[in-house]
Amino acid sequence: MNHHLLLIIHLIAAAIWVGGHLYAAICVLPTVLKNRDPRRLLEFEKNFSRAGLPALLFLVISGIWMALQFGVRWQHWFSFSNPVERTISFKLLLLLFTLLLAINAQTRVIPALKKRPDRLPEMAVHLILVTLAGVAMLVLGSFIRYGGL
Repeated sequence: MNHHLLLIIHLIAAAIWVGGHLYAAICVLPTVLKNRDPRRLLEFEKNFSRAGLPALLFLVISGIWMALQFGVRWQHWFSFSNPVERTISFKLLLLLFTLLLAINAQTRVIPALKKRPDRLPEMAVHLILVTLAGVAMLVLGSFIRYGGL
């Protein structure tokens, strides 16, 4: 597939993923924390997952595909041996961090939050960390254009 088309798909998916998390962190979370009522956040999470999870899947697939086009094979992931490999490796570490947070949120935090609203601060930390990781991946991706870190 054409690299430019892959990049467009990657950027649209990033806009959905990162944009959705920024919206949740900036617009939804403050009201939820102020009211100490997780319902709006849980509703947002439920609705966003229909677009957010496919976007994340497109990000992973297109990102790996573009890394391969840059000549960074899986054997060189986490080698940090050149600027492009270093940038991709940092993005992969942030992706792993995001996936661990998502699994923890889906299996432990959200089910508990539905029963006990006092778990809201823990969910807020998860949301903020995933948002920061997404923004960091976006910034790192912009360095690829300049040859990596």
